[in-house]
Amino acid sequence: MWEWRNIYRGMIMGASDVVPGVSGGTIAVVLGIYDRLIAAINGIFSKDWKKHLKFLIPLGIGVGISVIVLSRLIEWLFEHYPGPTQFFFLGLIIGVLPYLAHKGDVKNQFKAKHYLLLLIGAAIVASMAFFQASETEQMQNITLSSYILLFFSGWIASSAMILPGISGSFILLIIGVYSTVVGGISDFRFDIIAVVGLGILFGIIVMSKIVKFFLENYTSGTFAVIIGLVIGSVFVIFPGVPENGAMWLVSLVAFLSGLLAAWLLGRVEYK
Repeated sequence: MWEWRNIYRGMIMGASDVVPGVSGGTIAVVLGIYDRLIAAINGIFSKDWKKHLKFLIPLGIGVGISVIVLSRLIEWLFEHYPGPTQFFFLGLIIGVLPYLAHKGDVKNQFKAKHYLLLLIGAAIVASMAFFQASETEQMQNITLSSYILLFFSGWIASSAMILPGISGSFILLIIGVYSTVVGGISDFRFDIIAVVGLGILFGIIVMSKIVKFFLENYTSGTFAVIIGLVIGSVFVIFPGVPENGAMWLVSLVAFLSGLLAAWLLGRVEYK
């Protein structure tokens, strides 16, 4: 059966992927489809590939719609209202943690080693808040070496996207190709889109196999790391203390809206 509601899920994931600091993997966790997403990507190469495509194709349609339509809105919000927008995502991510803890059966399954893994995961992602983005101007003259850089940038970024808490867009910023990739998409530069897309495809396939292995063989430990990665992303996204009373109020409303959105998604997705 086709899972057409994956279109709206894909739209949310796609919109988040254009935001440096917000991970599409985190949003997949928020939506309650992370483990199914990993299984579906790996299932493409199995005898049940048709079933998995019925899950992935609607998701891909949603991501595509979002990149074309919603990404511009997200970029506008970040340009004009960066603080409140980030506080909304903070609320969304923090709000899903109770559902994630329930799914990982933290109360019954976690031992000291799992909490240690959680702390390590959180520390890894939180440390990214101290990285300085080396963003440069959009590439004008694309050479063979540029294509190679873009391919591996897509590979590395997509590997990060699969992991909750690690933003693929932020990785592109660190590498210094974010403007080139986003500009290539906006300007419909098919050469850039194809090269980066190929890198993304390889990265997703490879990383999903790694994550699937750990989910199947070390379930509690993997959930501990995932929860840690999500917690760590809070430190990356946190925009700082609002400057004045009005911004405090707007940011608080945005944060509470994110919590409400997480609660509503939890009611729908974590039944």
